[in-house]
Amino acid sequence: MYRTMMKSKIHRARVTESNLNYVGSITIDEDIMDAVDILENEKVQIVNNNNGQRFETYVIKGPRGSNVFCLNGAAARLVHEGDVIIVISYAQVAEENVRAHEPKVAIMNENNQIVEMLDKEPASTVL
Repeated sequence: MYRTMMKSKIHRARVTESNLNYVGSITIDEDIMDAVDILENEKVQIVNNNNGQRFETYVIKGPRGSNVFCLNGAAARLVHEGDVIIVISYAQVAEENVRAHEPKVAIMNENNQIVEMLDKEPASTVL
């Protein structure tokens, strides 16, 4: 048996742009992608803290050091520049490895810089 487990999470990133005229996806700074082990074209879930929208898309690499989080295509209708979002990727983990699985969680500041890396979700509110 396999379980679907959170693999990566970018917590409280700010949308820097929304581009309706792009084909689709979310553009994320490649440095941030590396930090949480998200690859280009990987499926992610986006949670918009400002309006409650939840949707899925795939990731494309943004310029390193740009701190970009740009929603493209139809997803651009679900966010506004400045919205706070959570980006989550999941993995299928074999039952025998589930208890040892440790996701990578990046806590972001208001400038889309990583201020803390966690290997599990705390049982408290993270602002």
